[in-house]
Amino acid sequence: MSTSGVPSVAELVDRLLSGPDPAPIVQAGHPVLRRPALPYDGQLADLEDLLALMRRTMHAAPGVGLAAPQVGIPLAIAVLEDPGVADPGVQVLRERPPLPYRVLVNPRYTPVGDERVPFYEGCLSVRGWAAVVARHRQVHLTGQDETGRALDEVVTGWPARIVQHETDHLNGTLYVDRAELRSLTSDDGIGAALAAEPSPATAARVLGFDLG
Repeated sequence: MSTSGVPSVAELVDRLLSGPDPAPIVQAGHPVLRRPALPYDGQLADLEDLLALMRRTMHAAPGVGLAAPQVGIPLAIAVLEDPGVADPGVQVLRERPPLPYRVLVNPRYTPVGDERVPFYEGCLSVRGWAAVVARHRQVHLTGQDETGRALDEVVTGWPARIVQHETDHLNGTLYVDRAELRSLTSDDGIGAALAAEPSPATAARVLGFDLG
């Protein structure tokens, strides 16, 4: 415990690692999701254990990305992994190829061009709902990986969407802050059917919102 009585990041991680596996995912309303995460600068003696738990938690949820604040750790770290989609047509439409496992440390992104693409999006910290978010089709990603190697690359399509979603988490932003709220659907019944379509065109027509 720090001298202020507030647990240090290392202490928070030790508690997390000694708890349930997979870890509980923090839900909307918790302050950790609304505060900018601390830059990672070596606060942990063994980052690998935290990353491994985050990856297991992401798989179990299941999800395609998980930021450290989503397990209660206010560090600028996220894990990503997406198997993609089986339907070749949907894969092309959504630009959603498989994304191998990777780690983002202190990531930042900037748009490349002006093109935005609207698709339904959900979040492990906003269970039960999905909404359309118009994301930049391409972004310039910078930061580091788990080894400290610099990241400097352009990411396109669904991988760019995941990068934006998880990096936003590290800045205290949830996808609902950027969503077309009229598109909001539950994850069962007709809402689930609308969100599962290859494009949100039908949802826009029946729910009455503009895809831009």
